[in-house]
Amino acid sequence: MKIKSINLLAIILLFTIFQSCKGEKKNETEASDAKQITEAPAVAVSYIVDSASSIVEWTGKKPVGKHNGTVNISKGKIQTQDGKIQSGSFIIDMTSITVTDLEGDEKASLEGHLKGATDESQDHFFNVSKFPSASFDLTGISEKEGKTFIEGNLTIKGIKKNISFPAITTTEGDTMSLTTEVFTVNRTEWGVNYASKSVFTDIGDKFINDDIELKISLKAKKA
Repeated sequence: MKIKSINLLAIILLFTIFQSCKGEKKNETEASDAKQITEAPAVAVSYIVDSASSIVEWTGKKPVGKHNGTVNISKGKIQTQDGKIQSGSFIIDMTSITVTDLEGDEKASLEGHLKGATDESQDHFFNVSKFPSASFDLTGISEKEGKTFIEGNLTIKGIKKNISFPAITTTEGDTMSLTTEVFTVNRTEWGVNYASKSVFTDIGDKFINDDIELKISLKAKKA
């Protein structure tokens, strides 16, 4: 009887942990069809993205661990009126994908795999020789639960999907900063299918999570 009770408690504990892990997605986005890009009024103030201070941080997970890194934002423009964003877009340099939690050969190997550096791995992830850049184009701003959400078309590997995520913008002098909370995208929405259990159902536990966590940190200077 005691053994049965212990087994029951173990099952309950495992179920609780499993449910907790399922709910760990941070600001999960729901990708939808691309929407019309917003246009700023003629009186809007323009800010040019500072590529040296603007990055996208990423985290990818699998059953036995995770990896993280950065991708550079190469250029872009944000337009505001009365301190509020009216329109904006930026380009992400996919050739700059960097892994920050590894060193040496392991780091180089994973970066090469993500970029598709060999014929065998070319289309496993981002195939940067064919798709050297990704982009984001703003389509709207909304307020939800006391937070500001930026909505826009994210284009990766030539596939354009609309998403939204919470962000904070601040202006100090001639510099504007935009920082998002960590948000989650499903990579398979953009055709990044390598080792996805939802695409390849026979790979057992040798899968990589479909979800990728992203955080955008962008600085721009008044034009």
